[in-house]
Amino acid sequence: MTAEPTPPHAPPAAPPPPGLREAEEFRRRPLGRRLLAPLAALAGAGAAFACVGAVDPNEPGHYPVCPLLRFTGLYCPGCGGLRSAHAVAHGDLVTALGANALAVAGYAVCAVLMAVWLVHAVRGRPTRIAPKPSWGWAIGALTAFFAVIRNLPFGSALAP
Repeated sequence: MTAEPTPPHAPPAAPPPPGLREAEEFRRRPLGRRLLAPLAALAGAGAAFACVGAVDPNEPGHYPVCPLLRFTGLYCPGCGGLRSAHAVAHGDLVTALGANALAVAGYAVCAVLMAVWLVHAVRGRPTRIAPKPSWGWAIGALTAFFAVIRNLPFGSALAP
């Protein structure tokens, strides 16, 4: 009796790349679990805007004064941010832009990113935002430029 040759074994299938494996695991999660993080972030942002909308930053004593403004008289890039958030919470976009245009642009970008995150979670696609380092440098440069211009006489329209 002769032994039958063993059939050649196929090489084991290569495991999927880590990103693909994580995406597949994310799709298998129940919808409620996928929506937990984006809805929690949205609730936190909504609560922050509701708080600033309810407590007027234009009235002294409710919020601390910007230390840079207090000690140097210079506006930082964030000066007027609470007043702009208060105006956005009340639907007054013109006043918000006058208080801090950069902050309003930031609110808009965050709103778009949260909407994208929420839509991806509903569709079962993980959201990965991996900006290039040049984006960070560009945002930093824009913020510095905004801070300098709003403190110069010709940029007084950008001052809160």
